Amino acid sequence: MDGETRQRCWLCERPVGTRVQYHHPIPKSKKGRFTVPVHPICHQAIHANFTNAELARIGEDRETLIANEAIAKFLRWIADKPPDFHAPTRK
Repeated sequence: MDGETRQRCWLCERPVGTRVQYHHPIPKSKKGRFTVPVHPICHQAIHANFTNAELARIGEDRETLIANEAIAKFLRWIADKPPDFHAPTRK
């Protein structure tokens, strides 16, 4: 799959690599059913910075997530990393 047709991460918008996870913008525990593709590191960053109750309130509003200072900093850091880049995520 080339870079033009490759699926993109919902959070960072970089192309996904061989490792992709599916995030429920509204957590399953809060009756969320819809999923979006994310890098594992992006998925960890979301859950390290928001509780399920906060995610349920935010819902599918990506703009609210990326307005969070910690997520914005993470997105600046991850922007030039390759699709399959992974590192530990701090809480």
